Amino acid sequence: MRIVVLKFGGTSVDSHEHRLLAARKVLEAKEAGFSPVVVVSAIGRAGAPYATDTLVNELNRIDPHIQPNKRELDMMMACGEIISAVVMAHTLKTIGCQAIALSGGQAGIITDQDYGNARITSIRPHPVIQKLEQGIVPVVTGFQGVTAISPGQDHGDITTLGRGGSDTTASALGAALKAEAVHIYTDVDGVKTADPDMVHDARTLEYCSYEEVAEIAHQGAKVVHPRAAEIAMDYGIPLWVKNTFSDHTGTCITTEEKTPCTNQRITGITHTGKIVYIRFEMGDTPAKPEIELAIYRMLARAGVNIYLVTFSRRALSFAVPRDLYPTVKQLFDGLVVPVGFQQPGEATSDIAINKNLKFFIFRFDDGTAPAYLAQRELMRNAEEICGVKDIPAIVVENCTMVSVIAGHHRDVPGVMAEIYEALYDAGITVLQTADSDSSVSCLVSENEVEKAVRVLHQKLELANETSETG
Repeated sequence: MRIVVLKFGGTSVDSHEHRLLAARKVLEAKEAGFSPVVVVSAIGRAGAPYATDTLVNELNRIDPHIQPNKRELDMMMACGEIISAVVMAHTLKTIGCQAIALSGGQAGIITDQDYGNARITSIRPHPVIQKLEQGIVPVVTGFQGVTAISPGQDHGDITTLGRGGSDTTASALGAALKAEAVHIYTDVDGVKTADPDMVHDARTLEYCSYEEVAEIAHQGAKVVHPRAAEIAMDYGIPLWVKNTFSDHTGTCITTEEKTPCTNQRITGITHTGKIVYIRFEMGDTPAKPEIELAIYRMLARAGVNIYLVTFSRRALSFAVPRDLYPTVKQLFDGLVVPVGFQQPGEATSDIAINKNLKFFIFRFDDGTAPAYLAQRELMRNAEEICGVKDIPAIVVENCTMVSVIAGHHRDVPGVMAEIYEALYDAGITVLQTADSDSSVSCLVSENEVEKAVRVLHQKLELANETSETG
């Protein structure tokens, strides 16, 4: 039995006409001799009646001040895919194709108990295989599974896999079923060299490696979830990105060795944001490592991830997602960090007269926040016996990150020069950079992101077919 998994995203199932187009892709697979397994996302995107965000908003609307229980929230979010699977299965029946809707649990998808961002721990695909052997097309809900049965339970709890979870479902099912391929159907022809809404001549790549597409996804492109690419890579399953609404061949995602252009320099340009960049000015003080440690501990306790971390002799800089900036500001504005209480080998007495004792107080904006002013007043008396020093925060809001996906760029001199030249010539200020083995990222103002993507795409000649060979 030659199995292929076909996953259809929200825009592919958001109307009867679109579902019919998706159903024809299923019939084409059957006519080609495959046994197709269908995975579906919820119908439509945010604002649509059965979209996941719409269902969540319905629950939150009951009382905005009381957070829903995560277990119940997962049950609510799972409803969108269940509706979509039933509707898609019935659509297939209307065109003469036997089909059955299966929830994640009914398809044998077992997860851990991390509600809202569960990980698949195992798949018991016997129900799916049984339907395939009967000539029935299983239509499986994406984005969900169930926990393993605990003592005293008759069944597990419904869980969801986080954003992009339907892609993960498709790849995981493909691995469990030893499928020949997994096809991710969306509303674009495949993996593009840039966001086609920003760059009209963005090219569809014929081939892309697992590592490249995972990096593209991590850096903001929403073509394939990185976890799906990683699963496909682990099991060596070809992953295709195709358009439900066209007959374009799409993009084949496979191993680097199997891509025709293994020396490919530049894959594409991505962008992600909304970012706030923060710089703490500590001045020339030997206490800087101790202050930095306090910063990291505070951020860790608050569950705030940081990136684009930059060290200098007098400052520490990093970026945070914009939605977490109010948390960061609340944590640090007016925070007092004491240093030098006890030097190695000193007794713990006479702390008050320790000449090394100093207090550092964090300050945002112009220093008019009530928290800062209250702490500064409390520290006034301390200034008579020890030092009190402000650590001002320089904040740049409304930033975003533009990334050049460039496998093996470290082996090719001049890539960074080309990137900087393009942005400099366009008058775009680069606030910070970061790089990995597969990408170079630049932090820029959000209002210049489209311009940055376009000039980089043009400078690196990504619209040109010959650019793949570097």
